[in-house]
Amino acid sequence: MSMRKTQSQDIFSSIKCGAAPTEKKVDSTVYVIQEIAGTSVGKPKINIIGASHYGKFKFLLPELSQIIFSPGPLIFKLRKALKDFTIEDYLLLTGDPAIIGVACSIVSDITNGKYNLLKWDKQERKYYPIEINLYEKGEIND
Repeated sequence: MSMRKTQSQDIFSSIKCGAAPTEKKVDSTVYVIQEIAGTSVGKPKINIIGASHYGKFKFLLPELSQIIFSPGPLIFKLRKALKDFTIEDYLLLTGDPAIIGVACSIVSDITNGKYNLLKWDKQERKYYPIEINLYEKGEIND
């Protein structure tokens, strides 16, 4: 006897991917968590210019920033740099994954769990906005 689900629910209903803008957004800011690796020597490893369609860039930390044993000063610096973040702005997740996690936590705290990310699509070679809503009510099926 075969047990098979005929229909599965989307467990990621609080994450929405939108279409790329047709015109540059001038009122939004793209918060780039860390400068791109190689920037200090004039040879950035990736090109993020496509993300500028979503707003003006604001770089939060130098490329070599790390959380080692004492995260307090870095958290303070990120909190200060992100104090003006709004739900109209975007996070560009670059750099150290631990710092990315802290930045998302800070932004979530500021915006009550609603914020935007930019996701790079390798196949289409462009950024897509992703709307995060951590507190959206939905059902999660096993």
